[in-house]
Amino acid sequence: MDNSGRRLLIGLMAVILAVAIGSAGFMLGYAASGGAAVSAKPIDLPVSARPTAAPASTDAPAAEAPATSSPQDEQAEFQIFWEAWQTLKAEYYGDDLPDAQNLAYNAIRGVIFGLEDQFTSFVTPQAARINEENATGSFSGIGAVVNLNRQRVLQIVRIYADSPAEKSGLKAGDLIIKVDGEEMIGEDIDTQVSKVRGPEGSQVMLTIVRGEDVPFDVEVTRARIEIKLVESKMIDNVAYVSLANFSSSTTAQELQAAIQQLLANKPAGLILDLRGNPGGFLDQAVAVSDIFLNDGVVLYERTRSGDDRVFRSDNDGVAQDVPLVVLVNVGSASASEIVAGAIQDRGRGKLIGEKSFGKGSVQQINRLSDGSQLRVTIARWFTPNDRAIHGEGLEPDITVEAGDDPKIDTQLDRAVEYLTTGK
Repeated sequence: MDNSGRRLLIGLMAVILAVAIGSAGFMLGYAASGGAAVSAKPIDLPVSARPTAAPASTDAPAAEAPATSSPQDEQAEFQIFWEAWQTLKAEYYGDDLPDAQNLAYNAIRGVIFGLEDQFTSFVTPQAARINEENATGSFSGIGAVVNLNRQRVLQIVRIYADSPAEKSGLKAGDLIIKVDGEEMIGEDIDTQVSKVRGPEGSQVMLTIVRGEDVPFDVEVTRARIEIKLVESKMIDNVAYVSLANFSSSTTAQELQAAIQQLLANKPAGLILDLRGNPGGFLDQAVAVSDIFLNDGVVLYERTRSGDDRVFRSDNDGVAQDVPLVVLVNVGSASASEIVAGAIQDRGRGKLIGEKSFGKGSVQQINRLSDGSQLRVTIARWFTPNDRAIHGEGLEPDITVEAGDDPKIDTQLDRAVEYLTTGK
């Protein structure tokens, strides 16, 4: 049996074992945050969150194609699955075996779980519908942005102001390991966040790991969350604009409108806040970069065969000349890193804050016949200087750690200082 056949069977048997011990978890509604935003075929190749696999080296040879087996071989090997399934149905002492649909879903998840890339994922029809709702900026949940870390643990990267999460004392960096007493570690991001999200007014018990502290429980009452895509203001003579995500087709348009209003004040500089921004659509990342950059490369998209696709900016941006600072942190992922990386490599502005997340892979949505989705990692992104984003992240030009006092924004204060003093 070749490697691909073994991996397939291992994945399927892992699912059978999971079913046998009664731990098959199903989607209850998609949660939270866009930590894995993607795009659909054929044009808007995706964006959003980091793999256990080593990042692709810029000087490495193209990866060899995996060993493949013929359809006949695969069909023969797959008989093992049916043998095991028939045995389970005949002998298993329990009443929680899945129906036919969930058997298929669990088998798909089992194969995906055996992959090194945690961003290749399966999304049920229900989760896909709720995921589309998230793009509208309004949903019911706890009010936090989450990503999946290397250990496949759900990590909070941003807390929305006045949200249930903030009121319950949750913090950026917290790890969610259980929901209502149910273990979540190791499941894909869609499955995990679906358990966090729920109807407005309902309560959920989250088991949290914070630093070296002993795990503790936090009860959160879910609420309707309204996310404002763009927020802007003047801080003395410095313009400030924050962008929540890149998951709307109007992202760049709304951001540019806000910046034009700020520039009418003739500011000494402009701060673009991408902290906690988990990403979104690739075309919007390029369009946002174009606001600040003149003609040149924004990013390279590279497939496993080594083929490059180049995305460029032009000379039409409204903010090409104003002094610029970009705020980043561990919650800045994917599309955020495309924009920040292009600005840094092109010498257009300074990055201030903390190292970004390091998600530079492309997920393409394949819509299946029953409304479910298979999101497959098909390529990786590289900055204009050919730096790998995936698994690496971006180091800020000026490192400033976030303080513990929520009333004091040390990173924002440093950005204002830099733009007003030049150092």
